[in-house]
Amino acid sequence: MTGSARRRTGDSRYGDRVPLVAAAVCPHPPLLVPEVAGSAAPELDDLRAACDTAVRRLLATDPDIVVLLGTGPVTGPIRTPATGSLQPWGVDLDVPLVPGQPDRGAVLPLSLTIGAWLLSRHNPRVPVTAVQVATDAGPAELAALAEQVDAAGDRVAALVLGDGSACRGEKAPGYDDARALPYDQGVATALAAADLDALLDLDPVVSAELKAAGRAPWQVLAGAARAAGSPWRGELLHDSVPYGVAYFVASWERA
Repeated sequence: MTGSARRRTGDSRYGDRVPLVAAAVCPHPPLLVPEVAGSAAPELDDLRAACDTAVRRLLATDPDIVVLLGTGPVTGPIRTPATGSLQPWGVDLDVPLVPGQPDRGAVLPLSLTIGAWLLSRHNPRVPVTAVQVATDAGPAELAALAEQVDAAGDRVAALVLGDGSACRGEKAPGYDDARALPYDQGVATALAAADLDALLDLDPVVSAELKAAGRAPWQVLAGAARAAGSPWRGELLHDSVPYGVAYFVASWERA
């Protein structure tokens, strides 16, 4: 059986075990942090509110661990303690993976820094861990990482950080690309429906050309959800393109 066929069977090697119970999908622009955005902060109020809703729903599922998943320079777990910094974006603000950590430890990439910041707004009372995935990670890396996420605990909740295309208009970071709109529409539809096949089938080459930083994390999420088994219910809470970059917020729970 090919990998593509295997993932469509819905079989789970965990039998009746249900590791991944919920997921929140959020973007990771540094401007989400009001101190970074400054006077432009109100422009992202709706996006920020949608992220808060997704995180609240995530924590309401009573997980025994929350896994942050986002892009980074390499693929693998982040050693703890770990701290991210927003100094590169002009704000002297450190964001620890776990609030109150006594030591900076490992350095969080931007995606996980924003994820830790979003989570900290809700005072999580459960353990938090983080995993980064390289933007060019291939199928084998993604599958292995999905297994790690799915095996992180008996009730795992994933906060997945990733932006859509960055080619929506002439002022976009990647300039204008006619493929960006249908690409983002496909992602939005897949996130809304918790369509695992659609996310797993995203083309890594096209995604890279469109500068879609979320491709690899979304595919890890889809792989973990597939391994967990059972149908999934998704809801798209936000879909916008404020600066030529597509931002999606979605909430997933087991149906």
